[in-house]
Amino acid sequence: MIIKDKQYLHFQLPQLRIFFTFSPKVVLCYLWLFLPYVSEAQSFYSDEGRASFTSSVPLYEFTGTSTYLTGKIDRDHLTVDFYLDLETLDSGIKKRDKDMRLTLNTAQYPFAEFYGTLTDSIDVNSADVQKVTAKGIFSIHGQKREITVNGELIPEQDNYRLKSEFEITLDDYGITPPSLLIVKVDPIQKIAIDILLYKE
Repeated sequence: MIIKDKQYLHFQLPQLRIFFTFSPKVVLCYLWLFLPYVSEAQSFYSDEGRASFTSSVPLYEFTGTSTYLTGKIDRDHLTVDFYLDLETLDSGIKKRDKDMRLTLNTAQYPFAEFYGTLTDSIDVNSADVQKVTAKGIFSIHGQKREITVNGELIPEQDNYRLKSEFEITLDDYGITPPSLLIVKVDPIQKIAIDILLYKE
């Protein structure tokens, strides 16, 4: 789903060869102009993030957790893309995990994904925690809805840890909340992510 974007370099190199035919000095000038831009082009990626889906019934809640969250932030285009194989969620009880997969119909819809755009730029020179907001499309169970997600970017050397929590309503995605014994599970699903994104 996430494709590393190399098109900028393919676009620029033929132009530089054309200029070289006329003047090496012109080539040096253009390289000087473009190198700062290329050096600042940054994206952050990981396929080892943690995601959790928490459901609740009166006086009790349970959480399915996965450490296979994959995500990318493209700083130049301000895009974010995160997806999870729902088959990897583990609540600690096999019977409950099986019921959860049946409820989400992971055999037909194995992935949940959020693709969106950051509302503000990222200051890569800041050592402070940055509040971020992304608006985009969350997909699960074959249904898509536009949502807004808030989070925090925490600098860790040259990388960033992203933490976020948000909620979805199962009914909005055509998911019928299951029942635990005779009590129906709350349709509000709490989702949390924690992922260390590495500079590419």
